[in-house]
Amino acid sequence: MTKLSVNINKIATLRNSRGGDTPNLVSVAVDIQEFGAQGITIHPRPDERHVRYQDAYDLKPIVTTEYNIEGNPINKFIDMVLAIKPTQVTLVPDGINAITSNAGWDTIKNQSFLTEVVAEFKRNGIRTSIFMDPDLGLIEAAVKTGAERIELYTEAFATEYELGNKEAIKPYVASANLATELGLGINAGHDLSLDNIQFFAKNIPNLLEVSIGHALISEALYLGLENVVNLYLHKLK
Repeated sequence: MTKLSVNINKIATLRNSRGGDTPNLVSVAVDIQEFGAQGITIHPRPDERHVRYQDAYDLKPIVTTEYNIEGNPINKFIDMVLAIKPTQVTLVPDGINAITSNAGWDTIKNQSFLTEVVAEFKRNGIRTSIFMDPDLGLIEAAVKTGAERIELYTEAFATEYELGNKEAIKPYVASANLATELGLGINAGHDLSLDNIQFFAKNIPNLLEVSIGHALISEALYLGLENVVNLYLHKLK
């Protein structure tokens, strides 16, 4: 069964909109785990517009499942991850002003940099995943960085699937097959939802983990958080 890691950035966005501590991020993370999710994901950005760096430290003692911290490995981010030592760090090439993640790494152009960063995390016992487009050449280069996993960037699939184009899954299947051959574990995320998650998970071989935030929290407004977490778990069986 593919693990569900819930990205709680949108909970932090709601909290920050009023300047207080409601909803409380730690309490929500505890509840999400109790509802059955197998992981908690956060993606702190330099401007701290949703999850703050302090949140990453506050969550550490209460995440009893997988703790996944995503972000661009600038110095401040690297120092935080090394101090917290989450289960997994996912490297994402965000621009500072990016609204959300919008591209995977060019693992050829950035191979030397990524290799250095991955080695530092591995020395500290932190599993490392690289956020990637479904590009076979870049996946071949990713394995040379020493990363244990890749996270397939699924926005293109989700957009085409919504238009009725199920052929959009093919590059992801090919990428997953190649990653498996190369010994890389496979994660996925971005715009996965209750509408497309079952189709995606059933077609991607050896899919270890999906990280879902925006859609899941949006769906929970109508269906309830506990119910939505369990709907995802059912579709991922």
